[in-house]
Amino acid sequence: MNERLRRFLSNVLAVAYRETQIIRHDPVFLGAVGIQPIMMLIVFGVGLSNKPANVPWAVLERNPSAVSRRLVEEIQATGYFLPPRRVTGYADGRALLRSQHAIALLVVPQDFRRDVERGRPTVQLLLDGSDPLTAARVGSYIGQVAATLDLHGGPPPPGPGDARSRLPGAIDVRQRFWFNPTLADRVFFLSALAGMLLTNLCLSVTSQGLVGERERGTYEQMLALPTTVLEIVLGKISPYVVVAYAILIGSTLATGIVFGIWPRGSWLALLVVTLPFVLASLAIGVFVSVLAHRTAQAVFITVFFILPSFVLSGVMYPYQLMPHGVREVGALLPLRWYQIALRRIIERGAGLADVVVPMLALAALFAGLLGLIRWRMRPRLG
Repeated sequence: MNERLRRFLSNVLAVAYRETQIIRHDPVFLGAVGIQPIMMLIVFGVGLSNKPANVPWAVLERNPSAVSRRLVEEIQATGYFLPPRRVTGYADGRALLRSQHAIALLVVPQDFRRDVERGRPTVQLLLDGSDPLTAARVGSYIGQVAATLDLHGGPPPPGPGDARSRLPGAIDVRQRFWFNPTLADRVFFLSALAGMLLTNLCLSVTSQGLVGERERGTYEQMLALPTTVLEIVLGKISPYVVVAYAILIGSTLATGIVFGIWPRGSWLALLVVTLPFVLASLAIGVFVSVLAHRTAQAVFITVFFILPSFVLSGVMYPYQLMPHGVREVGALLPLRWYQIALRRIIERGAGLADVVVPMLALAALFAGLLGLIRWRMRPRLG
């Protein structure tokens, strides 16, 4: 019995030693293992927070006054907001909200100065409610500043007979939420559901394509065929484009039928912008497959791409509030641009012209990935 146990342990240790040697000479796997925890540590420790920061906002002052300027300055002094963008009318402010260039629009009415003197000052605050948590917090911060603002802002009134001797009331902030008036969390998450499903699909299925060819011993035979690298890549990803569109239509119909969340914008724009996103995401999977030598490597590296895509793209946390550096890294992920297009179409009623920028960004990412794949595969043709 002891002899059998010793032989069993010896065999296990021999196989473990062999596998350890394989891992030790696998720079791709070791690199991914080392970089992933560092990246997640930085992202969750520094990059992400539920506390608003770098909030883009706009101000519409119908009749500028010292009090309104002080209100804007006090809001800016909280440190949560970027310098405000001045607009001259509601149309400009609504355009900023619709294009996601502003989360809040502060409207100071024409009679604000007179209302301050009467003790009933009121301002309007239009908020992008597509992200309920951010909208509620931004509205709360602005409301707190308005409620505690010193409306005199100068020396005390000269005497009891003066009209200014009466302490004016706090500024009443009338909030109105756009795109998601009830601040329902499901609108925020379900509007980007198709992006998350397609990211998971595209990266998972194609990341093992070329690895499987290599493990079956047919990789070199495939490269020896009278086809170019571009033809091989496009041929491998084309069937999955059809599957991706089926998932897009199915998830959109399910979201509409079950929860009543239908695209307010153009279905044509939704279908068109999906193509460059799917191609770019599939290209990432192919690139992973080119880098990896084994299926286990491909799976591990795929997770390395999927997790940052969900965290940094904006599908779960508004990318506008991310610090600089982290925000720019997220812009290299296809899901960042696709979720922008999805939320513009589904929540804001956008058309094809409103998603041109995300489409061009996705097309550029796809072209860049094709270049990397061609560069990585070409030396192996010999």
